Amino acid sequence: MLVDSHCHLDFPDLAGRLPEVLQRMRENQVDLAVCIGVNLEDYPRVLALAEAQENLYATVGVHPEYTDIEEPTEERLVALASHPKVIAIGETGLDYYWQKDKPEWQRERFRTHIRAARASGKPLVVHTRESAIDTLRLLKEEGADTVGGVMHCFTENWEIARQALDLGFYLSFSGIVTFKNATIVKEVAQKCPLDRMLVETDAPYLAPVPYRGKQNEPAYVRYVAEEIARLRLLSFEEVAWATTENFSRLFKISNIR
Repeated sequence: MLVDSHCHLDFPDLAGRLPEVLQRMRENQVDLAVCIGVNLEDYPRVLALAEAQENLYATVGVHPEYTDIEEPTEERLVALASHPKVIAIGETGLDYYWQKDKPEWQRERFRTHIRAARASGKPLVVHTRESAIDTLRLLKEEGADTVGGVMHCFTENWEIARQALDLGFYLSFSGIVTFKNATIVKEVAQKCPLDRMLVETDAPYLAPVPYRGKQNEPAYVRYVAEEIARLRLLSFEEVAWATTENFSRLFKISNIR
């Protein structure tokens, strides 16, 4: 009764052992996972995974870290997002950690994704790293509150979280919340309304404790939910149920179980 709202099953480390990954999902009650698109060149294999497996869905977008690739247009994103197994636009956003030299180029790409989300009526999957102020500004300027979405792998402070929530966005917590020194993330996980949070792995990255430093996979989203339950003094079942219901509501998927 869990959903991994963000993973990269098409990446070689996971695609090469997909039957095992899917079996471990079943064993850990992870009913559904979302395969995230990061560029248009690799989008066909992301979509192929979603088409081949009933419990996998896809998104379409171009990650802000990617350069020298096909640049998305609003029309192209809208067309690709029309597929019934594509549930969101993204991964998109801003990353000033890796791309300090091209902020305006990033911002224009982000605006394109927001406009495509509005045109398609599908929510956004947003990446932000060392760019939260601009990320929120562009979301407001482009009217992203009309479609909403999720701030994936959320690591910002409560003030940024509050502003994202005010825009109608959900916060998604990854394995980082299990890290001992992740005090800011733990605080936000405690304060975030239970009906506005999701859980994810970002697999194959950011494996939670007790697998930190190893390859991550969707089955491990259970440890993220368990840590949030511990922080909030709730049962694992309550967190699993709430985050699954939140996912269903945001992405309009009613047949998870």
